[in-house]
Formats: sequence, structure tokens, C-alpha cells
Amino acid sequence: MALITKAVRGTRDVLPDESFKMQHIEQTALAIARDFGFREMRTPVFEHTELFQRSVGETTDVVQKEMYTFQDKGERSITLRPEGTAGMARAFLEHGLNNGILPVKISYLTSCYRYEKPQAGRLREFNQFGVECFGSAKPQSDAEVISLAHLLLNELGVTGVSLQINSIGCPTCRSKYHKELKSYFEARGGELCETCHGRLERNPMRILDCKSPICAGIAQDAPVMLDFLCDECRLHYDSVKSFLDEAEIEYEQNPRIVRGLDYYTRTVFEFVSDALGAQAVVCGGGRYDGLIEELGGRPLPSLGFGMGLERLLMVMEAKGAKFPEPPQCEVYLASMGQAAVKRCFAIVTNLRRGGVSAECDTVGRSLKAQMKYADKIGARYTIVVGDNELETGIAALKDMQSGEESPIHLDDSLYTTLYNKLLDRQLANVADLLGEAAE
Repeated sequence: MALITKAVRGTRDVLPDESFKMQHIEQTALAIARDFGFREMRTPVFEHTELFQRSVGETTDVVQKEMYTFQDKGERSITLRPEGTAGMARAFLEHGLNNGILPVKISYLTSCYRYEKPQAGRLREFNQFGVECFGSAKPQSDAEVISLAHLLLNELGVTGVSLQINSIGCPTCRSKYHKELKSYFEARGGELCETCHGRLERNPMRILDCKSPICAGIAQDAPVMLDFLCDECRLHYDSVKSFLDEAEIEYEQNPRIVRGLDYYTRTVFEFVSDALGAQAVVCGGGRYDGLIEELGGRPLPSLGFGMGLERLLMVMEAKGAKFPEPPQCEVYLASMGQAAVKRCFAIVTNLRRGGVSAECDTVGRSLKAQMKYADKIGARYTIVVGDNELETGIAALKDMQSGEESPIHLDDSLYTTLYNKLLDRQLANVADLLGEAAE
């Protein structure tokens, strides 16, 4: 029988054999964010469309071409979030977090949706880890956010990634830059794509982010923002670099980084990898000092970054990063006879309550088939329970790696005995890992 349907193009299923890798990334990211003082927040998957139009920018590719927008039953325009920052900023204002102690430091794991051509590491439904820091104008905050991303990538074992930074100034110094940029692109206006013709009048900086090879080629010789920074923006940018130098975080200056969203100001940065055969951004962010005011709040300097998890996973696998072993069954109880089936079920239930990963037969397999199944799922230990074991209250605990067997009581002491054996094995594994690291 043919499948009714398949997954929608640009989406993917994360199967059990891979999900533990994603969980490892997510748990590591949230743990490191907590060490930096960032606390997790969650927002709805869809928002009013005007939120993204106001924050992301009318002239961006995201708003013009990529958003999933629809009318709900109340005839309101609703959009699936294309990125994480706008929703976090909206929630920050709506719940009055701006009236508390600043800065407010937020982390998030979220799904995002963009209608674009699916390719390696780029999907129409994808997941992001990100952080937002609301309420700090100091350059050390820029360096702190960059440091968080840098530490996370190192902790995950991602090698061959370069940090690239730039400053795109503030509205004051950017106005002069826009005039120069507009003049430059007007001279080659006939070669620009149709979308960039509209950008030329409203926001010529967006042309620098155009995906068209022709527009990208023209932009290569365009004026750069670093040559137009005002004294205050220049001082801020130099200070960010000095903090990175002090923390011994290596970086490259890339004057072509503008990021794809309009809310960015001053510092912008990207962590770039060539692991996928081409330059791939695994993390990008920067400062957005005007966003909170644009959404109706009082002026409040802010900054953050977003990191695509699917692309990050691909880079980690390409670079041979180590992942923890997938979780496996710690003990399998095989049963012979209906009384043993019930007793095994009760024992397994109690083991699970104590935090031990345990399984027993639920489909009526023969003893031989149960043992094969235990081997396939990688059970560390097995216990066979039949009439004799029920009568004596003692069974044999078999180590599936060494084949050694030892007696174990089928009472409350079973958990303690098994827990101690598992703990001894874990400590031995840790010792082995420490030995490998020392070598």
C-alpha cells in the first residue's frame, strides 16, 4: 500500500538514532547560556505579521520572499516566525520585563519557518538556538555574547570555524553611507535585479545581502561602512575588538557582513565554517539598539545571536565531532511463564521509578527471542525470571559484555545492587576517558 503522503518539501524528520545528537546540542547550549546568566524563554510559533514587517524590515528577503503568512479565521494577518529575536522582543515588552533589573538576558530554542529553496543545512522548517541581551549598551556585552557562541562551538567540538566581525554603524553615520551606496548602485542600476531596484530607493544596504550572483558581484566593489563610522561607533567597535583580544578570541574583520535583517546596528558578527564545501554561517548576530523602540518601547540597547541547529549538526558531523553514546537499556528482564511476566513488569516499573533504564517483554516473545532482543537493544545486563527464580527469590544477573553471571535478589535490594554495578561501570568509563584525554 502506497503512503498517503510524504513530509512536506523543505522539512525533515529527526529519527531516534539522530535525535540524541540534537538533544546533546540543545542541552549543551542551554547549560552554557545559564553559566552566562541567560535564562530560557519560549514564545508562540506564530505572531501578527506586522511584528516581522516592523522589526525584520520590509526590504529584506525574509519579509519580501520567505515568510509563511496567512489570514486566520478572524481575518488577521498571521505569520509563522521566520526568526527568533522579534518574538522575544515582543514578549519582553508585553510582559514588562523592561521595567525590571537590566540587562535582561534570555536564551531560547525555537523552530522557524522560511519559504526558500531547500539545500544542505537550509530547510523551510528549521531550529535555532539563540540568546538576547536587553538593556546594555557597553561593548563588553557584545564581546560577552560573542564569547558565549565561541565557547559553545568549542564545547561541541566544532573545529575550523572562523569568527568574522564588522560594524554597520548607527542611523547617524549610516545616512551618509546610504547616500554614497545609493550613488554607487545607481551607476549600475540597469544590471540590478528587480527586487534590488526597489531597495535602491528605500534601503540600499539590503543590496549587499542580495542572493543574486549579479548583484553580489556588483556589491564587491561597493563602499564599506567602516569608512563612514562616526566617532562614537568607531570607539564602540574598537572597544569590542579590544575585549575580544583580552579574552584571546581570534577574529577577522569582514566589512561585507551586513546580516539579513534590518534591525541590526553597530556590531555584527558571523561564525563561518567551510565544512560543507562552501562558506557556511553556523552562527550570526549583533547589536540591535533600535528594535525595542521600533516595537513601541522606550529606547533600549540590545543584542544577541541565532544559531541554526540543523546546519550546526551537519558541520559537527563533517568535522568528526564527538557525540555521547545514545542511551541504551541498562537491564532487560526476560520472563518464562505468566507469573514471571507480571513479576518482571513490577520489577521494571520500580527500577524505572529509581531512574534505571529497564525493559521487559511486552509482545509475548519466547525466552530465546527475548535474549536476542536484549542483545539488539544493547542491554548492559539481563535477568531471566522463571518459576524457580520466583520460588527462591534469587536470579542470575548476566553482564552482556563479559558474559559473567552473579546472583541477585528479586526484592528491594535489587535496585541497590544494580545501581552500584552501573555506577562502578560509569566511573570506570570516566576513568578511561580521562586517561585518553591525558594521552
